[in-house]
Amino acid sequence: METYIIILLCLAAFFAGFIDAIVGGGGLIQTPMGLILLPNLPVSTVIGSLKIPAFSGTSFAGYQYMKKVDINWKILSVMMLVACPSAFLGSTLLTHVSNDFMKPLLLVVLSSLAIYTYAKKNFGQHQERNIAPKTQILNAIGISFIVGLYDGFIGPGTGSFLVVAFIAIMGFDFLHASANAKMVNLATNFGSICLFMFKGKIIWAIALPMAASNAAGGWIGAKLAINKGNNFIRIFFLIVVIGTLIRFAYDVLLR
Repeated sequence: METYIIILLCLAAFFAGFIDAIVGGGGLIQTPMGLILLPNLPVSTVIGSLKIPAFSGTSFAGYQYMKKVDINWKILSVMMLVACPSAFLGSTLLTHVSNDFMKPLLLVVLSSLAIYTYAKKNFGQHQERNIAPKTQILNAIGISFIVGLYDGFIGPGTGSFLVVAFIAIMGFDFLHASANAKMVNLATNFGSICLFMFKGKIIWAIALPMAASNAAGGWIGAKLAINKGNNFIRIFFLIVVIGTLIRFAYDVLLR
């Protein structure tokens, strides 16, 4: 492996970790760069190898959030326990069928999401919502199963979808949604990693240096998000959603 390729991959991993720590969506940088710079490797091997830095960066970001943001561990534990096998199932499904049929639907969903977030200025700001504990648990299970399946099956934008779910369904603000999303995303990454390791799809010479870079980006991004608060995260959220939208529009309309 050429040294300059590793350096470029590490730079991509750093910026991916930085963005992912704030509001998710780091895969929009890391995944395309990996596919471009490693054209001779099977796609499943590239994706499998990139799951390691994604897990690393999310871990460091999650640790920063846990130190500063209140976490409901009862709900979060349930979500992580559901999300992990759900992502494993999604990655297993990906080895058997193409995920291209999902992209037109996601294009519509992301367009609506971007318009709604921009138009509704108080979306993701602090809000009091009285949700019954049983309803909260059921919502949490549904969110973690669906998003976990999505992460294993498609991937890009998982963190952003988790943030939206925590805000719209669970009643969190942007900061708390980002904190909890990191922990659930950690579980989905772990579920996918288990499958890729089982199938021998991870190249550690690529994965490990990228993991260190992604972790550094995640650490810095999380500290910045915690210090800047909800308005800053909202702006980043819009940027990432629009970036995801452009990515899927390219896949659907130009490929």
